[in-house]
Amino acid sequence: MYSKLLRLYHTIRPLRFEQIFYRLRYRFFPLLNITPSVVSYSAKKWVWSGLEVIKPSFIARDEVVFLNQQSCISNRFVWNDASYEKLWLYNLHYFDDLNSRDSLSRKEIQYSLVKRWIAENPPVTGNGWEPYPISLRLINLIKWYQRAGINDQEIIDSISLQAKALSKQLEYHILGNHLFANAKALVFVGCFLDDKEGDDYLRLGLKILAREIPEQFLDDGGHFELSPMYHSILLWDLLDLINLAKISEQPLLLNNLKGWSALAVNALRWLDVMTHPDKEISFFNDATIGIAASPDEIKKYALLLGLTSNYVNEFYTPLHNTGYSRFRNSKYCLFFDHGNVGPSYLPGHAHADTLSFEMSIGSDRFFVNSGTSLYGLSDERHRQRGTEAHSTVIVDGTNSSEVWGGFRVARRASIAKCDVDILDDTVSISAQHDGYLRFNGGVIHNRTIRASENMISIEDNVSGSFKVARSVFHIHPDITIDIISSTELKLTSQSGGVVIFRTSSPVRIESTSYHPGFGISISNKKIVIPLLNGFSKVGINLKEGLVS
Repeated sequence: MYSKLLRLYHTIRPLRFEQIFYRLRYRFFPLLNITPSVVSYSAKKWVWSGLEVIKPSFIARDEVVFLNQQSCISNRFVWNDASYEKLWLYNLHYFDDLNSRDSLSRKEIQYSLVKRWIAENPPVTGNGWEPYPISLRLINLIKWYQRAGINDQEIIDSISLQAKALSKQLEYHILGNHLFANAKALVFVGCFLDDKEGDDYLRLGLKILAREIPEQFLDDGGHFELSPMYHSILLWDLLDLINLAKISEQPLLLNNLKGWSALAVNALRWLDVMTHPDKEISFFNDATIGIAASPDEIKKYALLLGLTSNYVNEFYTPLHNTGYSRFRNSKYCLFFDHGNVGPSYLPGHAHADTLSFEMSIGSDRFFVNSGTSLYGLSDERHRQRGTEAHSTVIVDGTNSSEVWGGFRVARRASIAKCDVDILDDTVSISAQHDGYLRFNGGVIHNRTIRASENMISIEDNVSGSFKVARSVFHIHPDITIDIISSTELKLTSQSGGVVIFRTSSPVRIESTSYHPGFGISISNKKIVIPLLNGFSKVGINLKEGLVS
């Protein structure tokens, strides 16, 4: 009981007052009903022309697929069917299909499901009336309505009613990407409804964005939740706002156009840096492929808006504010996470992955973090957030940050120091964290990565009192491992890239799983190296002539 109370204390302590205030307010005074307007609304005339990149999810009139799970939704109670995962139900309510690839070819199915949603989801009960699903659905409805040439008073009135419900439960108790989505939705509604109520929503949305944009996008261009996936989501949101300003020609939006565009260019640079040679994102914190638009799709959207990244490729690229570094040349690409877990009051998408790394050889991923295949409260969700699921050091079987629940972190690792040494053709980064100090042994983990043209070395030092420390290297499923000796391995990719992996102490090869998408689990291997006397060293040698 005491340990649970202590964990709860350390979870709540960093929260902002407004998070606690609004959480209590919404719990004890929830939105129980909402009164529809007695007047009918009209919609402003403009045509949406954004990119459609999301994979379709409406397969047929009553068949949908979300998170790689297909289901029949003919039952009118499916919207809140507890036999489905909460995240799957959320996706059902988002209506992303309205703006997915070739959406107009499914206009009849989409129209039918929109009308079903209105009829079968009375305000304000069920998953669909929670503020985050409302936000995403409002944006999708308005884009679709304006692009597909819909003319339906019931849909306009429903959009107005949903916006009213959203405005009464804005997610100040969560903040971060949720509040950003709320604000974006209000701005879209404000550019859609042709009345004073729409103007009020527009001003409220812009007021929130004026506060949140400088908070959430850091000076190095990265989103402050430190997840490449959520960075991609928020960057797409920003591009949508820029596009909306140009399409609607709304004066208040046009006043923000210059600042939003400069911010988007900086965010595009960050995404460029954190993208693997296979053109997909790296897996730090909650990150996986297929949820956000891909980096190439985001860059294509930006280019259509007249925006391009000002990124110049260099061997060593530091991202000081988000705490990442990248090494890249024609042979390999390595990412090193030496940052904190994210904003102290919002670590919900953080993993216990401090001082982890990922590395591609040529265009193939070799060393990985395990990714994310699910949300929720399961043991598997907890495992995927844990230190063991990442390419870093684990001490006495514990997590470097105290992740718990589905989106909670109590005591968390902080970077105690980070030093960079640049010598001729070698760059060395040495960083340490204090995540294990919460135990009595006073343990500190220090990792040093040295990178040159053909060679990478990784040294781990763990000081203090502990029983067992292990350095874990997760290997991509497509990589073949050949044992040369107890301290030497040969790793080969399907395209022929080869590295020799040498260690200072005998290795073990164990089975684990890799999660490159929601609902996806692929068997892979991890290399486990004991830290003898608190020390291990690994050399990753690129075989000359065998790396594509």
